[in-house]
Amino acid sequence: MTPCVIEHVRPYRYQMNRRDTLPDLTTLREDLFPCGLIRRLASMAYDGLLLVALWMIAAALVIIPTGREIEPGSAIFQLYLLAVAWVYLAVCWRLGGQTLGMKAWRIHLVGNRRPISWGTTLVRFVVALASLLCFGLGIFWAIFHPRSATWHDLASNTFLMVEPKGGVKDAEA
Repeated sequence: MTPCVIEHVRPYRYQMNRRDTLPDLTTLREDLFPCGLIRRLASMAYDGLLLVALWMIAAALVIIPTGREIEPGSAIFQLYLLAVAWVYLAVCWRLGGQTLGMKAWRIHLVGNRRPISWGTTLVRFVVALASLLCFGLGIFWAIFHPRSATWHDLASNTFLMVEPKGGVKDAEA
């Protein structure tokens, strides 16, 4: 049996496989498995609801002090809202490897270093947006990839893993 790779401070350790940009799954615990498409989409739905709330707060922070409305189709305001979304995701991924939606579905983001770098989060975010703009093709790519990887997983050298049902402490016992 492989040694336990989940620690309280660093959720995952692994080694990179030279042939593949994703983490080598053989070094992870046997009860961890790649995140499937349905769980991924459910997590995205949770985080989408949270992002709508964050965007409302971010809009209020601009509208209330200025006392003006935002012009419809304002590119600067849309970039501002995208930056708010990226900051939320990047901070969550860097601090614990999970957003709130990922936490609800027991999903962890695994990267080639801990914590995940700001650059890696930006690549992941931009490619995920491109995936969505291609009618979700980059996300549905997980159906055909042997490790359920999406375009943003492959581009950022990151991977989503699912925790065991009992959590970290129960899995180590």
